[in-house]
Amino acid sequence: MFKKKPKARKIATIGEIDELTTTGKPVLVDFYQVGCAPCQVMDGIFNELAREYGSSAHVVKADIANMPDAVNRYKIRSTPTMVLLAPARPKKAKKGNNRRGGKLSNHRAVTQRWRASGLVKKDQLTRLLESNGAKRVNA
Repeated sequence: MFKKKPKARKIATIGEIDELTTTGKPVLVDFYQVGCAPCQVMDGIFNELAREYGSSAHVVKADIANMPDAVNRYKIRSTPTMVLLAPARPKKAKKGNNRRGGKLSNHRAVTQRWRASGLVKKDQLTRLLESNGAKRVNA
């Protein structure tokens, strides 16, 4: 009768973030703390984004109390902090780059494409996801 609505996936280790980045899809991570009022507001927004973008993007939440290694790697100083990880955009090759036998690499390294702390509007997050390749599943 009632369908359970999908929510943003909660992750417990930094290895899970690394694993998600290997898929080539954008990964939007919300670093939060339990009991933080702005974090609770962003929780609802992240759940909506997870429903709207489905499998075209990874929308995840990470409790910083359980992930000190992520706090150090991503330099989290306040909560909520949102980070978008996505493959780097390919650079245009200049003329003559291949003359000396240099090869262009197809490997697209994952980089931190965006970061913000505090409350962020949902429409800004949707533009961000769509500009990095995510598509709405149910628009």
